[in-house]
Amino acid sequence: MVKARLPRKSSLEQTNRACKFKATENSRVLDKSVLNVLSKLEKHKETYTKTAKALLAPKPFFMPKAKLSIVFAALFLSACSQTFEPTSNAAKNPIPKATQELLLKKGMRISAPIFIRIYKKESELEIWKQKDDGLFYPFKSYPICNWSGKLGPKLKQGDKQAPEGFYRVSRGQMNPNSKFHLSFNLGYPNQYDRSLNRTGANLMVHGDCKSAGCYAMTDALVEEIYAIAREAFDGGQKSFDVHAYPFRMTTKNMEKHRRSRWIKFWRVLKTGYDEFEQTRIPPVVRVCERRYHVNPAFANVNFQINPAGPCPGSPGFRPMRRTPKLTIAGQEPKRDPIQEVLRDTTDDRAERDRGFDQLSLPDDLFSEDLGGSSLRNGVY
Repeated sequence: MVKARLPRKSSLEQTNRACKFKATENSRVLDKSVLNVLSKLEKHKETYTKTAKALLAPKPFFMPKAKLSIVFAALFLSACSQTFEPTSNAAKNPIPKATQELLLKKGMRISAPIFIRIYKKESELEIWKQKDDGLFYPFKSYPICNWSGKLGPKLKQGDKQAPEGFYRVSRGQMNPNSKFHLSFNLGYPNQYDRSLNRTGANLMVHGDCKSAGCYAMTDALVEEIYAIAREAFDGGQKSFDVHAYPFRMTTKNMEKHRRSRWIKFWRVLKTGYDEFEQTRIPPVVRVCERRYHVNPAFANVNFQINPAGPCPGSPGFRPMRRTPKLTIAGQEPKRDPIQEVLRDTTDDRAERDRGFDQLSLPDDLFSEDLGGSSLRNGVY
């Protein structure tokens, strides 16, 4: 008995059905992938909500290709000082037992203030600890695993130069969730750098032994350094100084590099180096006339100094105006644009500078370690 055969559907119809099914499955996979990413970014939900909604919206969404690439970088990459999903409690680890014993042996308190000096050529990071007599003494030297660029200061975003100069680190610049294990922001650009229109952001001391503008340590060493700094903050230190030098500023080394284009700048840095060598107290550094001044006569003035203007006591000097306090209940004071541009913002820079156009992307996406050349300045 011959069985009747059902008529076959055309190959074109089968192909159409297969394509529709595949498109539906791909759409589901894409939606699932995006939702997975969003769940991982719960910590940064407010930052990315607007961008994510725009990407998932059914209506047409127009964005220049350059900006769109930045959006995806925000979702899938992280910067020198940022990560989306902490993987350990490294920031809470105690100071290693051997290091605690060394502190005890040298008569130093765990919570005593610290001072850090960095030497590029020697690839060393020194930690100094204050004793009860108020002076700082050498505690320990750590090898720097990697730093990028060459001898000389950082000039602009994207030059891959590790900075040189006098910087200050507050608790707010410590990052326990760094993509590079742990990190702290050096505070570049400081008043001096900004007075010379130098650009860049988020230059760190961090782990992972990789650098494109930062000072990179091994994870184990950055954990120890981080823990020592954390204990100093817990002990009451508001901020600690970091002096980054091209090399140990000895007379012999200065003579060796006397023909460098940066010799005048290094001579200024040497005044800070020599002052500390003599006094064992980190010097007070002020900026005016677009240069550093170490322990100047006007170190303790109670008014702000324009970093790009004349120094106190010089012809033409005028104190910068301070933003007045509230004069009428509930009324905000007028903002001084000059003060806003020139004041030192090492403590709150990461918060105040957050954003890019209307996307509110984190400032640290454009860190040197992501190769963020001119993105921070809106040049694509």
